[in-house]
Amino acid sequence: MFKLLISAEELQKNISARNWLVFDVRHNLADHQAGRKAYEQGHIPGALYLDHEEQLSAPKTGSNGRHPLPDRSDFAALMRSQGLTQQSQVVVYDGGNSMFAAHLWWMLRWIGHERVAVLDGGWQAWEAAGGAMETGSNSARLTEAQALQSLNAPAKAAMPTVDAQVVLENLSNPVFMVLDARAADRYSGKSEPMDPVAGHIPQALNRPNALNLQENGLFKPVEALRQDFQTLLQGRAPQQIVHQCGSGITACHNLFAMELAGLEGSALYPGSWSEWCSDPSRPVARAGE
Repeated sequence: MFKLLISAEELQKNISARNWLVFDVRHNLADHQAGRKAYEQGHIPGALYLDHEEQLSAPKTGSNGRHPLPDRSDFAALMRSQGLTQQSQVVVYDGGNSMFAAHLWWMLRWIGHERVAVLDGGWQAWEAAGGAMETGSNSARLTEAQALQSLNAPAKAAMPTVDAQVVLENLSNPVFMVLDARAADRYSGKSEPMDPVAGHIPQALNRPNALNLQENGLFKPVEALRQDFQTLLQGRAPQQIVHQCGSGITACHNLFAMELAGLEGSALYPGSWSEWCSDPSRPVARAGE
């Protein structure tokens, strides 16, 4: 069973295996049609496409962030409609930085599905390994859909989350550390290309998610990631970490990297900065202020 990473070579060996499901989640935050177009022009054989704007997010209200989490039962129903079963080994890939792949990995873990791995290096790694390609689009295998065992178990999500109120209360009574996965200039407030307010949540530390990768787009070795995060955590347990970014996507990249490093149990603030800054009563910090 693959639970975290899978290489292009390992996927090539198993691409035709029974009960394997591959999802393409390539996406561009500046061009919402780019991911589907790239998928139709060429994708891993058998892969299904999922859209981060239309399928993997709930409706936006203006105060719940740019990529609000859907209801767990709605998301589970979507995945069943894609052919997900309790036995499915899922592999998720994106354009190469694993940002969107890590988000779907987290969402599947959130509904209790353990057999899910990110393709290390994504589509770029698949091409570099000489992987086969097909064009067009694939339809979901609806006949394979069945209830997930995890949804018949406890209602509590398998991956912990916190909401804006909990983060706000933590400012005056700190029990966890918020880790901001955005680029340093967005964290500092020097630039903000996506949201109406620049800055960061007070007391949050910055860990740009790009630091989890090597120059070739593959994740850093486990030991290197563990050393990086242990230095940053300064003795805090993973359970004392809450991940945040712009809209809850790249935060999952840091959370995934911690899990890869053996530092399991951190939480996600799904609404992240885009939700936080939508309420002017919530405090904002900027570099030099």
